[in-house]
Amino acid sequence: MPVNITSIKTSSNGAWQGNNPLDYAFPLLIVQTTLVLVVSRFLAFLLKPLRQPKVIAEILGGIVLGPSAFGRNQEYVERIFPNWSTPILESVASLGLLFFLFLVGLELDLTSINRSGKKAAAIGAAGISLPFILGIGIAFVLRKTIEGADKVGYAQFMVFMGVALSITAFPVLARILAELKLLTTEVGETAMAVAAYNDVVAWILLALAVALAGNGAEGGPHKSPLISLWVLLSGVAFVSFMMVVIRPFMKWVVRRCSPEHGSVDEAYICLTLAGVMVSGFITDFIGIHAIFGAFVFGLTIPKGGEFAERLIERIEDFVCGLLLPLYFASSGLKTNVTKISGGKSWGLLVLVISTACGGKIMGTFAMAMMCKMRVRGSILLGVLMNTKGLVELIVLNIGKDKKVLNDEVFAILVLMALFTTFLTTPLVMAIYKPALGGATTAHRKLQSVSESVNDELRVLACIHGPGNIPSIINLIESSRSVKKAHLKLYIMHLVELTERSSSIIMVQRLRKNGFPLTNRFQRGDLHDRVAFAFQAYGQLGRVTVRTTTAISALTSMHEDICHVAESKKVPMILLPFHKRWRNKDGDDEVENIGHEWREVNQKVLMNAPCSVALLVDRGFRDESQQTPGQAATVAQRVCIVFFGGPDDREALDLGGRMTEHPNVKVTVIRYVEEEGAASKSLVLRPSPNRSRENSYTFSIATLNPKKEKDLDERAVADFRGKWEGPAEYKEKVTSNIVEGVLAIGRSADYDLVVVGRGRRPSTMLAELADRHAEHAELGPIGDALASSGQGIVSSVLVVQQHDVVHPEEAPASKIIRSEDDTLVSIA
Repeated sequence: MPVNITSIKTSSNGAWQGNNPLDYAFPLLIVQTTLVLVVSRFLAFLLKPLRQPKVIAEILGGIVLGPSAFGRNQEYVERIFPNWSTPILESVASLGLLFFLFLVGLELDLTSINRSGKKAAAIGAAGISLPFILGIGIAFVLRKTIEGADKVGYAQFMVFMGVALSITAFPVLARILAELKLLTTEVGETAMAVAAYNDVVAWILLALAVALAGNGAEGGPHKSPLISLWVLLSGVAFVSFMMVVIRPFMKWVVRRCSPEHGSVDEAYICLTLAGVMVSGFITDFIGIHAIFGAFVFGLTIPKGGEFAERLIERIEDFVCGLLLPLYFASSGLKTNVTKISGGKSWGLLVLVISTACGGKIMGTFAMAMMCKMRVRGSILLGVLMNTKGLVELIVLNIGKDKKVLNDEVFAILVLMALFTTFLTTPLVMAIYKPALGGATTAHRKLQSVSESVNDELRVLACIHGPGNIPSIINLIESSRSVKKAHLKLYIMHLVELTERSSSIIMVQRLRKNGFPLTNRFQRGDLHDRVAFAFQAYGQLGRVTVRTTTAISALTSMHEDICHVAESKKVPMILLPFHKRWRNKDGDDEVENIGHEWREVNQKVLMNAPCSVALLVDRGFRDESQQTPGQAATVAQRVCIVFFGGPDDREALDLGGRMTEHPNVKVTVIRYVEEEGAASKSLVLRPSPNRSRENSYTFSIATLNPKKEKDLDERAVADFRGKWEGPAEYKEKVTSNIVEGVLAIGRSADYDLVVVGRGRRPSTMLAELADRHAEHAELGPIGDALASSGQGIVSSVLVVQQHDVVHPEEAPASKIIRSEDDTLVSIA
């Protein structure tokens, strides 16, 4: 039914007054947006195991909702996506696109292109030129084959085809590289530099395509070729004005909003957001798309610093999470796959895909080989450069809006972009997959270091942010022998790779301060403050500090940690617990950074190639009490709780190292069984059906109790023989070990309590197998000391010794064997 768009009202009076909300603009927009988000998120969930970028799901969602699938139902189209609603939906989507392109410009560091050198520029030029030339040939074939394609001017059609086949999606590529752990390889760094170069060239080509596009629509008035020249010259003048006039002004704004001048003024934020829209209006007025102005305005703002971060914080979630999917979906809504019918059309699709992939890969490969890259790396680089994304869709949408591309050509090119991007991840994984977290055959633990001639101590310490720095530094300093052992400290700042576009900024930071581990320190952001703090600690004698930033999805973060531990041959990984306690005005405040980070710790405990220590921080020399490097002047009181088993022996060895420090007072408290307890023995039986979330896990290996007891006695005897003077040794007998340990934590006599995780427990610890676990990964004693509401004031360090022979663990139930040899099972 035809609708007079001037009669469309914004909102209805409600269903109770007989109005259908779907006949009104705003309620219908809400329904459309919700539908797009639900479908695209559902498809993203389905594609997640294939490690596909989110843009694939968003475009597919639009195709499913459009004329290719649901849109074939006429009643659905008239109700949900009527023709009169299209300008409204696309206007909202374009507003989101405008601000997203501003963010892209804000995050794209032009200086990185200058730093990339001639190699990246040469590879990028070859990777653009060959597919562009082949695109001109494809344009000729399509004009001769597809009905209606020849009604458009050849120059416009040629430029759009060349651009569509030659560009690379910088944001999509950055995410693929990060998820595949390729960012810090030679190929990954080259790919990022080449993609940044491609991004700038793509925008120049896009401006050229838009300038030429107004000249060839069928039935439109013929325009002089001089108009395109004026559009280009005006675009050059606009860019020059922005760089010469606006860029210095924005530098002044950024200086005014620096921490030295107080907080960021909201007026400057509003002024900048208005500048985005004004810039978009000017380029639209010139005859270039509005997004070009927003992108250039983003380039004028200095990178890094509080002002840029505040802008990203204000804009990103709303734009990327809500508005931008509408733009991708609108591209899918315009895509009618049914227009590709018959063998000829599908043959053209295969031809376009083959030409796009072949041109991009071969052009990049040939130049990479000329630049003396390896064969596999050159092929991999070519495949990575074949990634399509946002700019590709912008080109296609502008071409369709200006009637340069008809429905069939548009559908072919959208499917080409989808197919080439979809193939990138599996092809890259087939060509190259770095070996992360590989198996290790060597015992790497503190006891092995103590027994070796070379007493150098290597530690990999992971941190989430500046809040972890004081306690981690104090723990490491307390564990260092100030007389003989050289400390080599590897600091890994763990940063989550999210779906947000600002992950690109993190990628650029990672390239500055990433693998291989370096001593380079930059300024101005969170990563820099972390590096600076540990650099200050590294000024102490016999300490070498190397820092790095690991940016990864939390599901695979443990791979990065284990890979560095393996490559650097460290005997111990130090992890912060996912909760931190702070005492304020007599009350405990708990900071919980999330269950996902807890899972990272759990995976490291399961897969680590060395021993692991997990620090539960309750203000272990809080940042309010000291500055980095001050630990040597502060007396630390440390308690080692010993029950027996490999993990406790590793904790005892760590206590011996702490005893060597002149400002650390170590007390070892050993719990022994009561007399008469030997009349019955307690063994554990694996119960794999029990929940691992609420049950402690124990080694399923068959143990020799006598051998384990001998090892415990020898470890205690060695410790007492070396350190009973500087360290204090106590033995306790208790019928309730949980209450006994909690009393130690509540006493405030110790700053730090060190316990073993207890995966191969003594009989006393085995008694706790059926205890309900709040933090099962800490083991029975660590969990008791880390539980909330127990009045614990000491920080806790839970130690797990590396076990290469028997790493398997499972929940267990107790079996008591009494004197008359009867068995009693306790679930």
